[in-house]
Amino acid sequence: MSAFWAPDGRALADFYAAALGWEVTAEHKDDDGNSLATLISDGHATYVFHTARHFRAPNWPADELPFHLDLAFDDVEAAERRLIELGATKPAHQPGGAHWAVLLDPSGQPFCLSATPERA
Repeated sequence: MSAFWAPDGRALADFYAAALGWEVTAEHKDDDGNSLATLISDGHATYVFHTARHFRAPNWPADELPFHLDLAFDDVEAAERRLIELGATKPAHQPGGAHWAVLLDPSGQPFCLSATPERA
């Protein structure tokens, strides 16, 4: 299980669930009904998204990243358009050239898009 922090864990979980075609499988709330953690899964892997009210996205590319996701798609250009429609943004700094693209998720954290290995 991998964990991610964001100002709104539920919103980030919804973004990645839509991006990956996964399902929200659980949500844990505090006594006031505020989302604390939301889980998404494809039935094999699970990601948990924590609400961290004081979260600040890294100042990428200046800051080193403790981790990031690499997502592979058959049609990278179509995936990029869809992810931007879902709320991702594309920063000007693109170190991958024609090999991969960098997007920022709605919380400002970078992730990479590349072709599935059989299409690379």
